[in-house]
Amino acid sequence: MRTFSYQPQGRSDLVGPALRAALTEDADGQLARLFEDAVGTRPGVALIAVGSLGRRELTPRSDLDLVLLHRGVGGIGSVADALWYPIWDAKVALDHSVRTPQQALDIARDDLKATLGLLDLRHVAGDESLAAELREAHLAQWRSEAHRRLPELAAACRERGERVGELAFLLEPDLKEARGGLRDAQALWQLAASQRADRPPPALQDAKGLLLDVRGELHKRGTGERLNLQDQDAIASSLGYCGADALMAKVAAAARTIAYTLDVTFRRVLPSPEPPRRGRFGRRSNPRTPLADGVVAQNGEVVLALDADPTKDAVLGLRVAAAAARAGLPVAQVTLDRLATAPSLPEPWPTDAREAFVEVLAAGPGAVPVLEAFDQAGLLVRWLPEWEHTRSHPQRNAYHTYTVDRHLLEAAANAAGLTRQVTRPDLLLLGALLHDIGKGLPGDHTEVGIELVDRIGPRLGLPAQDVAALAQMVRHHLLLADVAQRRDLEDPATIQMVAEQVGDRLTLELLAALTEADSKATGPAAWSAWKERLLAQLVARVGGVLAGSPLPVNEPTPDQRAMLDARQVSIRPGEEGIDISYPDVDGVLSVVAGVLALHRLEIRTLDAYSREGWALVRVVAHPRYGSGPDWQVVRTELVAALEDSSGLGLRVAQRAAAYPPPPHAQPPSAQWITGGVTAPVLEVRAPDGLGVLYRIAAAITTAGGGVLSARCQTLGADVVDSFSVSVPEGQRDAVTAAVLAALSAPSIPAT
Repeated sequence: MRTFSYQPQGRSDLVGPALRAALTEDADGQLARLFEDAVGTRPGVALIAVGSLGRRELTPRSDLDLVLLHRGVGGIGSVADALWYPIWDAKVALDHSVRTPQQALDIARDDLKATLGLLDLRHVAGDESLAAELREAHLAQWRSEAHRRLPELAAACRERGERVGELAFLLEPDLKEARGGLRDAQALWQLAASQRADRPPPALQDAKGLLLDVRGELHKRGTGERLNLQDQDAIASSLGYCGADALMAKVAAAARTIAYTLDVTFRRVLPSPEPPRRGRFGRRSNPRTPLADGVVAQNGEVVLALDADPTKDAVLGLRVAAAAARAGLPVAQVTLDRLATAPSLPEPWPTDAREAFVEVLAAGPGAVPVLEAFDQAGLLVRWLPEWEHTRSHPQRNAYHTYTVDRHLLEAAANAAGLTRQVTRPDLLLLGALLHDIGKGLPGDHTEVGIELVDRIGPRLGLPAQDVAALAQMVRHHLLLADVAQRRDLEDPATIQMVAEQVGDRLTLELLAALTEADSKATGPAAWSAWKERLLAQLVARVGGVLAGSPLPVNEPTPDQRAMLDARQVSIRPGEEGIDISYPDVDGVLSVVAGVLALHRLEIRTLDAYSREGWALVRVVAHPRYGSGPDWQVVRTELVAALEDSSGLGLRVAQRAAAYPPPPHAQPPSAQWITGGVTAPVLEVRAPDGLGVLYRIAAAITTAGGGVLSARCQTLGADVVDSFSVSVPEGQRDAVTAAVLAALSAPSIPAT
């Protein structure tokens, strides 16, 4: 009996594709000689390879996956023995079977693993026509049954990823089983074989090849599929990388590319959960739901409106990202490809660009897959060039779960759940995204990060005081956690030291929320109930020291005072909004907000003042979709509504019903602020939406409160509205209840 002398462990001189090619050639040759001895030229018998041997992807510890194929010839058992025993004697791992073509097809029809294995079928020896017959029949079967097999494949990939974890973010990843690993890479070729998807692009072959290169070196070291910490430096050296960090960054980038491409491909090939509607004359129609100016939802994805032109609209990409994150929908790949043609954003960014960017972050967990998609498409680094050095940068310690870039996205997502705790949620979200932006560059990451934020902030169009606040967040992002866990919180000197470094209440509340968001994004060891209690204790004591700092007072500008002093009815449209001066009667603010809502205007900022019987409202608003309104028409409707507002509430509710609130929105909140102000201030936070300000202002008036002044802002996905209210102390609870009831009430259906 011929011996089987295949020795994969003896090829330590080769790496990468050369190693795989040599092992495959060696195995093929040895198997062909075994087959010739066992079968000779006997027709109707063939030896085929599946699995890694079928794909020519052998590594030193790969199994040999073989099928002895025959047309029902006699004595096939002895042929099989003559093939398998020499392989077993050589102590080479073998997965084997003996089948007729019909048996192979029947098993594949009921067994997903078997059918996927046959997609790698490759003739090794014997009757080549037999192998070709099975290959063609199986491909036809795979394609004809794709409608039921592809959902099974998707479920298997999803279950495996949930069980093993995401390769890109694992400290010691499983190269084969983890999400974004080799099994997921192979799934892309399996999808292409179904003819429901295109062949994977060269970038996917490169990503898969890198993982195979690493796996080959890992197998040389006698280990399994897990890339352990102790092996990473040696494997990096074998493959020519300057160190383990460089290797793991490449591995993470490859895994992210595979995982993202697989998600996109499954979205394309799997049937939509909702069948297309029938339009006129029975034709199928795919409804397009408006999400933002130039952005619609269709077939479960976010796409561009028919008239949107990315080559002429630099902000369109940010609006797409914000709409997708808010709606919890993926962005279609064709849309990302078209957005690549958009011009660069001007510097500094226009206000609507910065607001859209903050709105993306405010979506919380929904922002992560959207920004990952934009990152994969090369669009995120166009907005934020400093992002490039954080991409897939590893943090090789057990404390950190994620690479630097993903950690920053997760921190921002966590911060979105804490925006109700801070006065400036926009700064919290930006600070969470940028607090570790210095990692991946030489030097202390905090000092480098401060320098970068000093460049990024002005580019985003932030005023100097906001840039300084972001720099403080970067400078002190570790301060509260370090002090809370390592210093004596009973020592007044400790509290005074923190108060001096923090400086003011705004920075304290931003740092407190950032500390929680950052810790939760770091890993399970970084946050616990005990650490939460320590942080709360520290913040409360430092807040007590800083309590004497005054609250900002919202006063009218000289121009606004002049309009009030003129004591004349005045409605002045401007480029972005409108200034209104009118006798101060009950409900002026709610009427203004209601009329703007009827014109689908989203209020970005609003300032309202009352002085000696006259009211002034200054509004900056943007259209929800399309171009802005005819402000003269708005003026006419305002005059009419201020004279007679009956029916306005019903019209606003009907209009708002067409725009559902974003998913996973936090419930509204309202609290009174009485310290450091001349009149009690009602601060209301609620999910942004059409008619929200109208509901709040109308509820205050209905409950007997008089609005003396107001400052209303849309920050990310929330409105943050502050009203200085003339109301007896005993009536404040009634005002609060009325506001919360108005915000919680369901919309009246549009008719």
